[in-house]
Amino acid sequence: MRIGVIGTGRIGTLHARTLSRHRDVGSLILTDAEPARAQALAHRLGETAAPGVDEIFAWGVDAVVITTSTPAHAELIGRAARAGLPVFCEKPIALDLAGTLQAITEVETAGTVLQMGFQRRFDAGYTGAREAVRSGRLGRLHTVRAMTSDPEPPPAGYLPQSGGLYRDALIHDFDALRWVTGREVVDVYAAGSDAGPAMFREAGDVDTGAVLLTLDDGTLATVTATRLNGAGYDVRMELAGERDQIAVGLDDRTPIASTEPTGPPPADKPWTGFLERFGPAYEAELTAFVEVVRGERANPCDGREALRALRIAEACELSRRERRPVRPTEPAGGADAAFD
Repeated sequence: MRIGVIGTGRIGTLHARTLSRHRDVGSLILTDAEPARAQALAHRLGETAAPGVDEIFAWGVDAVVITTSTPAHAELIGRAARAGLPVFCEKPIALDLAGTLQAITEVETAGTVLQMGFQRRFDAGYTGAREAVRSGRLGRLHTVRAMTSDPEPPPAGYLPQSGGLYRDALIHDFDALRWVTGREVVDVYAAGSDAGPAMFREAGDVDTGAVLLTLDDGTLATVTATRLNGAGYDVRMELAGERDQIAVGLDDRTPIASTEPTGPPPADKPWTGFLERFGPAYEAELTAFVEVVRGERANPCDGREALRALRIAEACELSRRERRPVRPTEPAGGADAAFD
């Protein structure tokens, strides 16, 4: 199997390394907006670098992995679909609903595969939480608390093309919330703060956000995020039911200290970032993609799943701006009803 990797930044490099050593992947073709970066990575991995995206398609590949900046995702997904190629793409499909819907339509019209990169679905902790909820171990679920806290902000130049805190960071929590609980979000109320570095205000973004979500069975969920968690990288989910309560992401590297005299000690080596925390999950999702391409399993996370997470993020942005509850279907104006 020959796979084209478009984008060789941090996550693209990680994915290329994983695929290069996969037993069912014969070779890779790598390309990047900065050709020298793709050439350097190809040299280190013993793979081939292409001068541009055109060559990825012209030289012949069996599948495409897209890890470029978000604004390029939808166009590349459409191009791969028209070429009849299965695609793995990092979230999100696009920064807006229109672009997302267009890309999904192209994939479904072509009858190809689009697997989205929501790696938490392959993390042992989130998988265990899903099993606990679905087995009835917790009883009736009444409360979910989730968070994503980055230890430091991204580069200022990244913010304008990121889509903002809700679409870029919290979208993972929205997807995990749906996947773990098996329920849909029916309304959100979001707030955000831009009291941190000026670059967030200049980008029209917030550095810290909080959302109250109501699920379709009445379960209440809170989701928070910040770009300024100096203690370390902290991603957790707590689920409380009438019988039991569990936590994802609580271990000896969780960057939190207890003030109780008998509480656990602070983490000696707190998580430093998402690549470290979710390394095994990133590898597992690409293994799944290879199996999908080989026809050995069903797609574990298609474009419609990404659409539902984006709808929640869009509703959060509208709620934050207008300071009111918003249903996830409201920002779409009914235009994507056919995708329900």
